[in-house]
Amino acid sequence: MTTPFPFTAVVGQDDLRLALLLNAVSPAVGGVLVRGEKGTAKSTAVRALSALMPTLDVVSGCRFSCDPGSPDPGCPDGPHEPGAFETRAARMVELPVGASEDRLVGALDIERALSEGVKAFEPGLLADAHRGILYVDEVNLLHDHLVDLLLDAAAMGASYVEREGVSVRHAARFLLVGTMNPEEGELRPQLLDRFGLTVEVAASREPDQRVEVVRRRLAYDDDPAAFAARWAEEEAAVRARIVAARELLPSVRLGDGALRQIAATCAAFEVDGMRADIVMARTATALAAWAGRTDVLAEDVRQAALLALPHRRRRNPFDAPGLDEDKLDETLEEFGGSDDDDPDPDPGPDGPGGGGGGQPEPDDAPQGGDDTAARPEAGEDGQPQPSGAGEQSAARASEPFRTKVLSVPGIGEGAAGRRSRARTEHGRTTGARRPRGALTKLHLAATVQAAAPHQRARGRSGPGLVVRRDDLRQATREGREGNLVLFVVDASGSMAARQRMSAVKGAVLSLLLDAYQRRDKVGLVTFRGTAADVALPPTSSVDAAAARLETLPTGGRTPLAAGLLRAHDVLRVERLRDPARRPLVVLVTDGRATGGPEPVALAGRAARLFAADGVASVVVDCESGPVRLGLAGQLAGELGGTAVTLDELRADSIAGLVKDVQRRAA
Repeated sequence: MTTPFPFTAVVGQDDLRLALLLNAVSPAVGGVLVRGEKGTAKSTAVRALSALMPTLDVVSGCRFSCDPGSPDPGCPDGPHEPGAFETRAARMVELPVGASEDRLVGALDIERALSEGVKAFEPGLLADAHRGILYVDEVNLLHDHLVDLLLDAAAMGASYVEREGVSVRHAARFLLVGTMNPEEGELRPQLLDRFGLTVEVAASREPDQRVEVVRRRLAYDDDPAAFAARWAEEEAAVRARIVAARELLPSVRLGDGALRQIAATCAAFEVDGMRADIVMARTATALAAWAGRTDVLAEDVRQAALLALPHRRRRNPFDAPGLDEDKLDETLEEFGGSDDDDPDPDPGPDGPGGGGGGQPEPDDAPQGGDDTAARPEAGEDGQPQPSGAGEQSAARASEPFRTKVLSVPGIGEGAAGRRSRARTEHGRTTGARRPRGALTKLHLAATVQAAAPHQRARGRSGPGLVVRRDDLRQATREGREGNLVLFVVDASGSMAARQRMSAVKGAVLSLLLDAYQRRDKVGLVTFRGTAADVALPPTSSVDAAAARLETLPTGGRTPLAAGLLRAHDVLRVERLRDPARRPLVVLVTDGRATGGPEPVALAGRAARLFAADGVASVVVDCESGPVRLGLAGQLAGELGGTAVTLDELRADSIAGLVKDVQRRAA
């Protein structure tokens, strides 16, 4: 068995360690979501925590880790008689990103259930994690329906498996820890709210601390056992402190003053619902127990707010996480409880985690300046600008708006989402087929129909139906998939008029918000000057796309063909990585092409590559002014897609895009 890296040997990351320890003291806090860049000891700290968890007494032979002192009356392996038990370490169970629903919640043997009436149940990872730790690395990449099942079980303390009228329930209480890199995509706000605490982690910029990280890691890699032995005393002390805090926790008093501070803080930061108040109360109580106190102080409330509120105050994926600590201190001071032992709020705890969650809000400084007025811009009369037009500073995006659905024609088989029609594991039943591999979704009527003609030959004599594996039928279902929405944005001089570019960015930002809600991947290709750039490779992080869009400068020639060829290359590579995910190309341009020999003809040939591959596309025509050449419409014809003007995109008429795309594909 591999020796884990000692928890107490982790350098820095005070907030992360504190959040994990508080959940070890009180699992009712609701788990931890750890957000941060790669290589910041997220997984190392979580795995190290398992070695600090107190040992458990479990009923001998029980696959569900029942407590011999109070066994679960509904345990599938029960009822348990008083008797033998065993003591073992708490488990840490890892849920892989590619896990199936059956692997998570367990599987029923449908064949035996139908033919014998026996509830043959194979436990899943939720059963293995009962009374231990369930760790989900890259939780933001986990399928939404698995996250829903996981968080429902964590909230209820039980897991339910139901298939065709057969139901099994077992206890599932665990410390839930998820880690994620925000660059790879965000969790939905509803799912973020289900995690009790959140911690932002980042690599230290202090050279001395970075040196110590490398020194300890090299020492551990050279001899894990010897390195762990050096930290054994510190590990034992923390383990004993966890046990003592658990014993003290029921005696901790949460006074009315502290409760008022909690309620006032949640109201001041306008968090939705009441879960934040409850989590803050439990966290403050755990902090007091961890400090060895029986009263909750203002400093506990403050630290609880820094851990429990940052992820709950985000309204959309473009909001920066974090809290205004000055506002937090003012609120705690204003609502200091007069009946508490410590009515004056402490400016912050002295222990680990004192600075947690306080990320600064981004400056709202205007993009660009008045000096841009002296630079040449594309006019609004529709006339081409000089090919050597100078670069413009980035224009601010206009206010985003709600869009109608853009979808890819046909039926796909991509990752679950909310955009285009697809054959999925979840959705409405459309038919039945023989199962390929393990049966996951039984089509009962088709199974009975397949078995019925063979009952006499199989010697059926009683009321029971004789079912064999060849009779089983898998239900085929239709739901929605997420797509790859690739934005190809013209940033040349002909697009440089600030009012026009502001509207273009506002429209793209609106579509990015829609992509976030529909669980799409997004990419961004820009072209200007003499070449095209992949500003953002395909990713699930729409806020990263919005950040690149916001700083996009304009100016120079219009290498339209280069932009299309670069986009085609991006799709080719992405098709190898994720062949099931269908693309939708959104080309934002006025249709002009300049630079090089025969730029218009070259752009037409590049566009026909998309048509030959059957890629769904929409051209957003940004041409304006009294004289319009209609080049974007011609380009849409070459692409095999449809064109819409910028004014139409800004209004609700975007709904017509869906019909046009589907009509042209029919």
